[in-house]
Amino acid sequence: MKNEFRRTGELKDIASYPAWVQRVVRETRREKMRVLDHELFSLMRDARLPLPAMRRFLIGTWPTIERFPRFMAMNLKKITHGDGEGENMARRYLVQNIRVEQKHADHWIEWAASAGVTPEDLKHGEEIEGMSALAHWCWYVCDQAPLAVAMAATNYAVEGLTGEWSCLVCSKSTYADSLPEGIRGPATRWLRLHAEYDDTHPWEALDCIATLLGHAPPQAMIDEVRRAIRASYVYMEMAADQAMLAALHGSFDETASNSTILGADMLDVA
Repeated sequence: MKNEFRRTGELKDIASYPAWVQRVVRETRREKMRVLDHELFSLMRDARLPLPAMRRFLIGTWPTIERFPRFMAMNLKKITHGDGEGENMARRYLVQNIRVEQKHADHWIEWAASAGVTPEDLKHGEEIEGMSALAHWCWYVCDQAPLAVAMAATNYAVEGLTGEWSCLVCSKSTYADSLPEGIRGPATRWLRLHAEYDDTHPWEALDCIATLLGHAPPQAMIDEVRRAIRASYVYMEMAADQAMLAALHGSFDETASNSTILGADMLDVA
């Protein structure tokens, strides 16, 4: 069929993808760079992030980390065997990555321990409203949106940008060197793994999305994919902003009172 897409170029070459995918990636770059350029990650890289902000970040991000395999399982349930090449590709991707993500929660706990954060502390991540909104958004989009849209929001946007900021933090040894030698390896395992494997995972997700939707999906579907990606970036920036509040107030117990959990259709990100 004319609309079908099968990638023939390199996985990590944006020119290998349909024109509409290239346009969506280009049109969401501004929101993406607002997260990647956030002071939270540059301060973390340089081992200058105040401990309250680090603790708030580790606790507030935990709901997203802990639930990410469930988000992918929600998407996996949308696929019936034999639906099509895009669905088969997405199934293989999700099954493989669910296994990987299940291990990452343990690595996050090891990282958190290096900042004096206990597993019991992590259970309070839901209380940091401005940061837990990302987990709520991921749950919402995986529950309500079509497979391609939900994968764009989570596996492409969240996983992809997480890999990029992890690469930034790992681009110098300063942060790792600031940790006691005895715990340095376990405490940085989550960062190192994401800096390595996430280089390809978001591209594989993009390949799935393009194969699912083809060369010329309806404009409404393209708009939905774009909104979902932007919404994920907006929530990631919100989380970084909220973590930095602790640097100002000196406590990770401060919570935002005016943040709201929204679906993409409620965000002005069209």
